Amino acid sequence: MKTPDIIRMSVREAKRFSIIDQVSKRQIKQRKGAHLLGLSTRQVRRLVRRVREEGPRGAIHRSRGRPSNRRTEPKTRAEVLKLCSSTYGGFGPTLASETLAERDGIKISPETLRLWFIEEEVTYRRRKQRPHRQWRERKEHCGELVQMDGSHHDWLEGRGPRLVLMAYIDDATGRVFARFYEYEGTTPALESFGRYARRYGLPQAVYLDRHSTYKSAGKPTIEDELNNRRPQSQFERAMADLGVRVIHANSPQAKGRVERLFRTFQDRLVKEMRLEGISSLDEANRFLARHLPKHNRRFRVPAAREADLHRRVPQGIDLNSILCFQEDRVVRKDGTVAIDGGFIQLRNPGRLRKVTVERRDNGRLRFSAHGRQLSWQKIARRPPGGRPSSPSESKKPAQNKSKSPWRQFSTTFYSQQTIEKLKRERASA
Repeated sequence: MKTPDIIRMSVREAKRFSIIDQVSKRQIKQRKGAHLLGLSTRQVRRLVRRVREEGPRGAIHRSRGRPSNRRTEPKTRAEVLKLCSSTYGGFGPTLASETLAERDGIKISPETLRLWFIEEEVTYRRRKQRPHRQWRERKEHCGELVQMDGSHHDWLEGRGPRLVLMAYIDDATGRVFARFYEYEGTTPALESFGRYARRYGLPQAVYLDRHSTYKSAGKPTIEDELNNRRPQSQFERAMADLGVRVIHANSPQAKGRVERLFRTFQDRLVKEMRLEGISSLDEANRFLARHLPKHNRRFRVPAAREADLHRRVPQGIDLNSILCFQEDRVVRKDGTVAIDGGFIQLRNPGRLRKVTVERRDNGRLRFSAHGRQLSWQKIARRPPGGRPSSPSESKKPAQNKSKSPWRQFSTTFYSQQTIEKLKRERASA
């Protein structure tokens, strides 16, 4: 039996093939596929023809691994940046592009100039965006847009801890998926999305608010500005890795469907859990698993179009590896990595300068670099022969080695109940 060929695709190409395949099978229209992919209908027809002739390989971009034929010569780029820093200092990309074409005969796209300005830190005045709001209809397909949010409420009416309901509602059908957690944060958001994806698939887009869990408030680093990207939260990073578009609402009214769902649940669900005598997190989640099918049978509406745009999780992708905390750490010359006040010794690190640390929800750590998992072991202290100590370091007073959980608060995530318990213990000590 002949072994099938393995075709490597990026997440973007896998998403393109999923849409093109549905267009080819006449499950969705060409115009809808073009809208979802951001292409013209002519390009969609071309991709459909290529996929029919070549199979999944036809969805791969033909320019992969090849330099662009439209790249600008370095000499021209240096001349343009010199003019924009001196003669046309303070010009925005659009005005600079028009002026260069008119006065110097150099035709450069405004977007190309914008990227060059970011890379070379050329300052110019930016126009402030104005808020835009309008009423919109439901999406046509299931999985095209999913609204998600967390609701802080006394769901157990004092019989147990205060909980947060993480809810997902499909914009086209109103189908609901939800689960209770102790708090609203990155770990519950990633864990709940993983449960949603394993049950229904990956949606095309998620619509949520500007909570710090979903939208990073950090300032861009020099590397971010050079790469023309903004800081991402852990949730945004995970969605980008899975090819799911993140849309941030500017007001609670913009995501009114999930807000109205919470009002319904805060009335109906609270009363039904009161009748069942629910008084803990585990009991609430077990009750919710029984309640949601009944709710969806009553309130779900049929989508305008039959095709389901949810994508199955591609084979070879580990959701647990993506839906977790990830951070880059510097590898020292002796092959150690400093983390959580201790040291990790990598085995055979080679010439690695940085590694990616994954923090799973069960507390386990995983180290990887360039897609390769690394073996490691925890050590009490760095081996001798590492970074030499300076005279100033030897004069520093010894640090307090207390194992109090308060010293590790900055690197450990506690629930609100645990925090209150620690405060009471500290007050009584």
